[in-house]
Amino acid sequence: MPATYPEPKNPLILRYHRLMDAFAKSDDERDFFLDRSEGFLLYADLDKGQEELDQLYKELTDHAPRYCLLPKMTFYEIKKFMEGFVNEKVYDIDTKEKLLDLIGGREARENFLEFIYDHLTELEKWQQYYQERFRIRIIEWLRQQNIHFVFEEDLDLTRNLVEKLKRNLFEAKVPKDIAQAREQLVIKAKTYYSSEALNPRPKRGRPPKQVAKVEIEPQFTVDIYTTVPVPARLFLYIPDITSAASVTFSAKFESEEQLLASLRGSARVKVDAKLEALSQRLESLRHLSDKLQSSEKGLGIEKFKSSFEPFTRHKLKETKAISITPPLEKEVKVELAIQEVLPKKRGRPRKIEAEGEFTPTKRKRFGIKKVTPISQLKKPQK
Repeated sequence: MPATYPEPKNPLILRYHRLMDAFAKSDDERDFFLDRSEGFLLYADLDKGQEELDQLYKELTDHAPRYCLLPKMTFYEIKKFMEGFVNEKVYDIDTKEKLLDLIGGREARENFLEFIYDHLTELEKWQQYYQERFRIRIIEWLRQQNIHFVFEEDLDLTRNLVEKLKRNLFEAKVPKDIAQAREQLVIKAKTYYSSEALNPRPKRGRPPKQVAKVEIEPQFTVDIYTTVPVPARLFLYIPDITSAASVTFSAKFESEEQLLASLRGSARVKVDAKLEALSQRLESLRHLSDKLQSSEKGLGIEKFKSSFEPFTRHKLKETKAISITPPLEKEVKVELAIQEVLPKKRGRPRKIEAEGEFTPTKRKRFGIKKVTPISQLKKPQK
């Protein structure tokens, strides 16, 4: 049966994170549709007027081959997602038991998210986990629908070139740069239909060198759709979602901002109150410390404070060369060392002995008959 919609000339350029958000929110009360022609998403918002909703469903019925209804997230599948994360990524036994209790109770989805958002280490692992799982699920569904596609987040093309591809999606004759870009899209699209796309394997071999990772903000193109029917324009689903962190996995809240606001208004109020009390105590301690310092300055106590000086070994002066008989040389050196170390006696200063001279008492103690000064020592002949 021929298609009842314009056929694109290259694979559709889809926003993966936007599809991920639509998959997470699709349930019995919310319907999301993907267009086969240009890849835009439609959200049948029940808050819109009844007349607009009737026109939308008439368009979906009259051109049914053009639109694909996104699958619904059942309670069993949601529970399987959460249990898989707990069993594969949570290693703390107490945390694992707590999460399993929440999953088995009422409002499991919201209580699970509230606990995860209060534990930042688990939050990072959770976001990475369901991003990988959702990616496999979305690729599998797109393959079942026989849609030729690429994810814009995976492209290495410039922003300007991607926008040109969107504007010339249905043009047969295009400039050379657009034609070359189309060839790259075709090659990239084949990777999503490979077996590795559904079963990603870790890379083998030597790990790459650790290089400082540079965080680059992704550059997304504007939404360019030229064939959106009039009844469907009011229901275009184009949220500004650029990362997995913006996808809440919540059925109650539309965005991450709403989810965080609800968490701040409940359990996190207690945490904020404790932090506020702690900061007040620290401020009072700082105030008391300043008062003590000012009082010490007023009383002059800081004058009596001296910094600790570690013990250092007393350096001895070099002994003078004296002509003494060898048996007594060691004893003379010890005597000189003792004089240098011991503190000087108070009172009248002692007379400094001339170089090489000793008092009669010292000569008698050491048995020295004659002392020759250094200046009178004879130099050895060569």
